[in-house]
Amino acid sequence: MELMLNGRAVVVPARPDASLLEVLRGELGLRSMKDGCAPEGSCGACTVMVDGRAVVSCAQPAARFAGRSVVTLEGLPAEARDLWADAMTATGASQCGFCSPGIVMKAEALLRREPDPGRAGIARALAGNLCRCTGYVKVIDAIELVAGARRGGPPPSVERTGAIGSRTARYEGRELALGERPFVNDLRVPGMLHGAIRFSDHPRALVRRIDTSRAAALPGVVAVATWRDVPGKRRQGLIVDDWPLFVAEGETTRYVGDVLAAVAAETRETAREAAALVEVDYDVLEPVTDPFAALAADAPALHDGGNLVSLSVVRRGDVDAALASAAFVASDTFRTEAIEHAFLEPESCLAVPHAGGGPAAEPRVRLYSQGQGAWEDRRQVASFLDLPEADVRVTQVSTGGAFGGKEDLNVQGQAALLALVSGHPVLLALSRRESLGFHVKRHPFTMDYTVGCDEEGRLLAVRARLVGDNGAYASVGGKVLERAAGHACGAYRVPNVDVEARAVYTNNPPSGAMRGFGANQANFALEGLLDVLAERVGIDGWEIRWRNALETDDQFGTGQRLGPGVGLKKTLLAVRDAYRAARYAGIACAAKNTGIGNGLREYGKAILRPEADGTVSLFHSWTEMGQGCHTAFQQIACHELGLPPERVRVLVDTSYELDTGETTASRATMLGGRAVIEAAARLTAALEGDPPDRAAVAALAGREFYGEVVVDWTTPLGPDIDEPVTHFGYGWATQVVLLDDDGRIEKVIAAHDVGRVINRTLLEGQVEGGVHMGLGQALSESFVVEGGRPVTETVKSLGIIPPAGMPPVECIFVEEPQPEGPYGAKGMGEAVLVPTASAVAGALYRHDGIRRTSLPMRDSAAARAAVPRLTVPASRATSRRAGSPPRAPVPAAAVPDVTE
Repeated sequence: MELMLNGRAVVVPARPDASLLEVLRGELGLRSMKDGCAPEGSCGACTVMVDGRAVVSCAQPAARFAGRSVVTLEGLPAEARDLWADAMTATGASQCGFCSPGIVMKAEALLRREPDPGRAGIARALAGNLCRCTGYVKVIDAIELVAGARRGGPPPSVERTGAIGSRTARYEGRELALGERPFVNDLRVPGMLHGAIRFSDHPRALVRRIDTSRAAALPGVVAVATWRDVPGKRRQGLIVDDWPLFVAEGETTRYVGDVLAAVAAETRETAREAAALVEVDYDVLEPVTDPFAALAADAPALHDGGNLVSLSVVRRGDVDAALASAAFVASDTFRTEAIEHAFLEPESCLAVPHAGGGPAAEPRVRLYSQGQGAWEDRRQVASFLDLPEADVRVTQVSTGGAFGGKEDLNVQGQAALLALVSGHPVLLALSRRESLGFHVKRHPFTMDYTVGCDEEGRLLAVRARLVGDNGAYASVGGKVLERAAGHACGAYRVPNVDVEARAVYTNNPPSGAMRGFGANQANFALEGLLDVLAERVGIDGWEIRWRNALETDDQFGTGQRLGPGVGLKKTLLAVRDAYRAARYAGIACAAKNTGIGNGLREYGKAILRPEADGTVSLFHSWTEMGQGCHTAFQQIACHELGLPPERVRVLVDTSYELDTGETTASRATMLGGRAVIEAAARLTAALEGDPPDRAAVAALAGREFYGEVVVDWTTPLGPDIDEPVTHFGYGWATQVVLLDDDGRIEKVIAAHDVGRVINRTLLEGQVEGGVHMGLGQALSESFVVEGGRPVTETVKSLGIIPPAGMPPVECIFVEEPQPEGPYGAKGMGEAVLVPTASAVAGALYRHDGIRRTSLPMRDSAAARAAVPRLTVPASRATSRRAGSPPRAPVPAAAVPDVTE
């Protein structure tokens, strides 16, 4: 076909069924437009302009554009590219960056048509562009900035000081905005093949036969791998080795995301066609899909040890006596649903094999990974391939969002095996539909809570029983329920505690890590009953929280005696007047741990290496997935060394032994930042001059300066320790949600104790993005599964709030220093959404008098306004008007009908 591409006539071969995206990326080698959901056309990451109008290229046949003018981000004039890059960087509109090129092209088309669209017009225009990181606030800021500059206003001003507390530009922010920073699926190497996976057809079935003969015979297929080809341990896992990377004949599948075979072929289309040709014979079994049924004595055991993944217990004091003496007692059952992470970049891995092995030569296989822990990827892949860890090298590629969903090994093992079996590099990338059915989800919880207080509203006791549907495999589900148990009393002083939290195997898709990690589910239950008690006591929601808010020297729910750094009451004071002045307002507080804790030894590690050109390379261990750890570490190095940001380069690669585990538990800034400070102190001692000039740094080229921090003083969760130290730090927050007279969310006020602001722009982005995700959990999002099979198979059906439904967010930062953090900073990646749904529920009650005990609250006016085309069966709402008795539990079979 022939078309005008970026002002130049081109002739390109194209399959009759090829999409425009496939031709642009596959045949023409362009990379700015991304494949986030092909062929659905719902995420907008692939947006280009055709004859001046924005088009989602993944959903359009290429043949339709023959003879037409196609403009990609690469083809915009240099001055336009510079303006967009500066605006996106100055405002913090790019976080992970995967969505940014598509947003730029959508906005470019908008501004050519309407030079002054206003914030509401911009939000409406972005309806087809999904950004999971930012909450859209800063995206709209950037587009407004470009529109103003083109009308004669001031150009964007990008700060590059590197100072602590500044708005220093995101590391590689320009490259992310313009699509120049490659993600894994953008990588190409000579001789590369493409991979595809054959997944299970049934959530629970005995596999009788796997026949790959037809797949292997397809022209273009180079290798087909099954369980027979695995040289090492097939079952891997972060905590429990129960997840087979390939299911064998004679074994039973546990969910529809189980892998039966993998194919490597010359093209992606051929690989996927071949994977579909793998024939499998099954004895289909009835799936176990309800966690309570799975706990029954007569339930089939889905794993050798039974169906209970874990039991976490917190007990302190005498709960029975405290409840008996309480002036007021409130009880209810709360439910939350599974939620999809919706990171924009589907799972992918590039595996490159080498002939040599051992530490002195090239590793047997090098992986380019977008997982959340390069060293954990290395450990599991080496075990799977039966190789020494030195024979597996993992290079961490910037990740297009994760939110916990890429902690588990995803396709790295299958890609590595295909590379070794075929002898070729293999790029294995999942489609969006495959991704939705494959990776873990947020746990659905059922929570029975009882809370008692005295006549003044001071809490006396909490009793809670929590059950989480863990799905097919353990993942980190035991830790999620452990965290929920530990946070079951929220941010409040509770002297008597009786909590049990169970994670349970089922044949649903696995549940695992997701931003909030169980704390937000527990928060929804506790805060809901706190509102009930406040009403019975006769005080408002702010007052009952103030009277019970934790302070230094108080005991956390686990029994931990809190040290310095508890700024919760300062966050309450910051929102008091706004809450009390509003007619319809909800309020909730939150605590969220920093660090895994509970007895785990944790590390921060970093290396600073001067280079011959006078720059410094900073090696660390944490995954950059949009949260900004690269930028924070760069700023810390600049501050300590007196260098400008352009002289500090940041890298993550297992060629250096810097294993600190997964990028999880909001701990990267605290642990990694401290390690950078330690490394910088050693480098500073070796330098002369203040600040060091290029010659002084270059004179140390080749030397490496190591920094490490160790946290080894936390203790396990359990009833046998009077005052355990379950975590080395916490983030604290209070959020207020304001509604207008029609019940729509008018504004969210988010006051967070962050310890110390490292980068104000990035921190605001974390809060705004977290609030957006929290509002989705509150109002509209769920991942629906029926009979073990996902019903939610598209981005559209997830119920994510679009830009026009996102309210303004006022960010208030309290700086109560945490001694363990760099300059007093705390981890805030997760605390930002823990109280959001609870505050929304409180506001809705103030507006319509209905107490809601189930998420999402789709029956509300706020939900209908945020996602206007969201349809809700009346039978799905679990709520009641004030004073009415509790309703019967919602049947598990009653699933929501979510449409766009």
